[in-house]
Amino acid sequence: MASSLRSLFVCALLLFGRCSFAQTVSPVIQEYHGKAEGAFALTNNTPVPMAVILEVRSFTTNPDGNRIYRSVDSGIHVKLSSMSSRIDPGRTYYVYYKAKADKLPAWFTIYSTFSPVGNRSRVDVRILLPHTVYIYPRKPQSKDDVVEVKKASYLREKGKIVCDIANNTVDLERVEEIRFASNSHSITSPGFPLLPGTKRHLELAWTQKEPPNEIVLHMDRSTLKLHLHSNN
Repeated sequence: MASSLRSLFVCALLLFGRCSFAQTVSPVIQEYHGKAEGAFALTNNTPVPMAVILEVRSFTTNPDGNRIYRSVDSGIHVKLSSMSSRIDPGRTYYVYYKAKADKLPAWFTIYSTFSPVGNRSRVDVRILLPHTVYIYPRKPQSKDDVVEVKKASYLREKGKIVCDIANNTVDLERVEEIRFASNSHSITSPGFPLLPGTKRHLELAWTQKEPPNEIVLHMDRSTLKLHLHSNN
């Protein structure tokens, strides 16, 4: 998926030249409790009109955080204000939606596929941009956070930190931030949603001479602090 998107972006550059342009979706991520009702904006900053087709997809994630998409699950019900549109240069189009699920937590992505109107080039330029929705239960199903750090170590020779995090609950958990620290220095890694029963593998560069000795996970309902081992 990532390599395909890079190829499409290069093709777009060849087609439109050096002019300043972009298609954007905003916001990229939205979170709700119980059910979803919201909107997102599609903006066409190219010098040509764009056709947009929308598609709802379900997904899971692998340990590296990459998404694996599939047809939308039958238990997720999404209504869109439109499934397609034409957006003129410099204009913004709003898509409204309502969503509910037979079982929570639930999550899905609304993909917007942009392509130039009347493209006579032999290059088939299509840009895919996601709007991802997470729907949480109104109350957590698990009594406690059971997010576990399976492995956390500093590989001195490679100059990097390796960390494996597992969500052992039936809840959709969110890691707000991860901080790795020594006595005098610290680095942070952005947070991410952790789907029920999944794991996340992280590798971060550590350039300081003093090795890190602590990892701190900030989550929705708790903070987890652990000792970080050093492997020589």
